[in-house]
Amino acid sequence: MAPVDTLIHARWVIPVAPEGQLLEHHALAITGGLIAALVPRAEAGHIAAAEVVDLPGHALIPGLVNAHTHAAMTLLRGLADDLPLLTWLQEHIWPTETRWVDAAFVADGTRLAIAEMIRSGTTCFSDMYFYPEVTALAVRDCGLRATLGLILIDLPSAWADNADDYLEKGLALHAALADQPLIRTALAPHAPYSVSDAPLRRVAALAAELELPIHMHVHETLHEVASAEQANGERPLARLQRLGLLSERLVAVHATQLTQDEIGSLAAAGAKVVHCPQSNLKLASGFAPLAALDQAGVCCGIGTDGAASNNDLNMLGEMRSAALLAKAVAADAAAIPAARALTMATLGGARAFGWDDQIGTLQVGKQADLVAIDLQRLECAPVHNPLSHIVYAAGRDQVTDVWVAGRRLMAARKLLGIDEAALLARAEDWRQRIIAGAAEASR
Repeated sequence: MAPVDTLIHARWVIPVAPEGQLLEHHALAITGGLIAALVPRAEAGHIAAAEVVDLPGHALIPGLVNAHTHAAMTLLRGLADDLPLLTWLQEHIWPTETRWVDAAFVADGTRLAIAEMIRSGTTCFSDMYFYPEVTALAVRDCGLRATLGLILIDLPSAWADNADDYLEKGLALHAALADQPLIRTALAPHAPYSVSDAPLRRVAALAAELELPIHMHVHETLHEVASAEQANGERPLARLQRLGLLSERLVAVHATQLTQDEIGSLAAAGAKVVHCPQSNLKLASGFAPLAALDQAGVCCGIGTDGAASNNDLNMLGEMRSAALLAKAVAADAAAIPAARALTMATLGGARAFGWDDQIGTLQVGKQADLVAIDLQRLECAPVHNPLSHIVYAAGRDQVTDVWVAGRRLMAARKLLGIDEAALLARAEDWRQRIIAGAAEASR
């Protein structure tokens, strides 16, 4: 074959498709940002490469897909811990956002989040937050892949005045990003309780017209569902179905409160679910029936939620929590085995947002979004099963190298093209400003 850009020799390659497959002593070639070959190392001697990377104790996997987060909220990490969801939101997070969230906040918070995600093995994330145009600039500059939510909420914010304003600005951004190969958009109505019927009907129509996903918090808590039933006698998912949003385009985030009939409705519609186990645990929101959703044929991805409620953006940890929690909820130790959890954290998230033709598996012709995990550590010895170790034993500090579309974003734990010292300085500056503002407000 013709010379390639990069040739990676790895101790193990886990392509994800077929699920559970483990390739030993293989080489992966990258050219033009795509996977050009995946062959046994003994057959790679004829491949000439501009760069050769040897990873003798590493597993190479598809990049992890963080299917739900609020990247800029990294600047609020640890601000109001150990509180119920509504108290956390109404008394702490929303007032802080009202005072501080602007373009500069989103720029600094997103860049900090991107650095953390790269160091944790995430190559693609789906975001939902204000100033998505600012998030787009950070994503483009840092080289990550992302689906940016075009946020919609009835309440005014520093970014938009009302539902029409949110949609107008979001649609303008969607058009402006049409030529960005690593960035896509999704319609992102915040939640059933925060968006009224008329805007939601427009979302349903726009999603069909523009072929966009609908990224939305759905059935996050028992309180949300009970309040909706008390107010109008209708569960939120039923309302979304009535308004035309329950379709293959819906990406329902959290989904901790589902009946068996609702699981069936999601499956029949082809809707997707994103599971955020650590955020749900920390805020006592409930337990998503992950195994039941999977058994019903619902495509499931995994997300971290924002660092303000998690408190990290570590997809390896999230994947482990998802697998373990699913076993407890299903009362079945065989529920969501390691291979299935890895599929959800890669191909599942990619499918949810329409990236699966390009990423989520290591296959010739797909985008070279790759992560190398060093398993030659005391904490992982002995390595009986590399795939199981990635889910149940490995830590994010073992992620050594990351590529997106063939571009290397981290090498031997060193971020490339990102000034870590500057990120830390900006984060500390925001911390001091937020703390000083809170002290002033309390006087």
